[in-house]
Amino acid sequence: MENFDLLRNVTIGQYIPTGSVIHRLDPRAKLLAATFLILAISFNLSLIANFFFLLVVLAIAWAARIEFRYILRGFILGLPVLIFIFVMQFLFLGSVEPAGRVYFEWGWFRITRYSLHLMGISLMRITSFIFLTSLVTMTATTTELTHGVESLLKPFRRIGIPSHELALILTIALRFVPTLAEELERLMKAQASRGGDFGGQRFWRPDKAVRAYLPLIVPLFLGAFRRAEDLVLAMEARCYVSGEGRTKFVVFHARPLDYLVVAAAFGLMLVMILYPWPAVREILARFGIHGL
Repeated sequence: MENFDLLRNVTIGQYIPTGSVIHRLDPRAKLLAATFLILAISFNLSLIANFFFLLVVLAIAWAARIEFRYILRGFILGLPVLIFIFVMQFLFLGSVEPAGRVYFEWGWFRITRYSLHLMGISLMRITSFIFLTSLVTMTATTTELTHGVESLLKPFRRIGIPSHELALILTIALRFVPTLAEELERLMKAQASRGGDFGGQRFWRPDKAVRAYLPLIVPLFLGAFRRAEDLVLAMEARCYVSGEGRTKFVVFHARPLDYLVVAAAFGLMLVMILYPWPAVREILARFGIHGL
């Protein structure tokens, strides 16, 4: 039955209360720090820098007392997409200039130093992004994220941006990720009890996987629409009104540690973007390894 355990593999949207120092940070500081770190990894093309950044994200997970094996579960659901991206890069990046040293060539297909470099960067970049996004939701509740996003977007209300509505939409979307995974798991078990085959699919046969999962799309969307309608009725029954004039029950107070975390994330972003990171072959040459 491990083929149907989707909920345990969904890390985004799950809150894990460990009482760590990361959990006690102001949610606004976590969101700002995560934004700076995402920008840092998005504008860096160094393999060494991306590896260093991945170690930093793992250190944050260790400080948050989140088990690494739990964070790794997020890769199980996204593994087919990651494999597809990796295969496409493996096939078509060989013709991208500058190619560098060519390790293998057969017709139009080539494996070059540059293509391997880009594939390594993409793998570590996607890994860091998944880990970092999961850590934000694992260390902050949905309520904290809602108030944090609204507080950060509040200055933009002067130019007509609905900060409260955007924050509410964002947090509802994050909250519904594990809910939809639970609904999909229930549908898969119901179909399997009626003879449906979901356990024998392989990532190298996406046509069979799509044919098997296609009957689940319609009931999954119908269930999502039903839950959305129930949520709307529940909010109206509680006389929910958005926009100006709403009072705040939760008021955040930033501490010196929160400012320090944001400053550290901003400094790391500058280092990742502005520092001239050496290439892998340069580091290997220092140890007397040549020819790569």
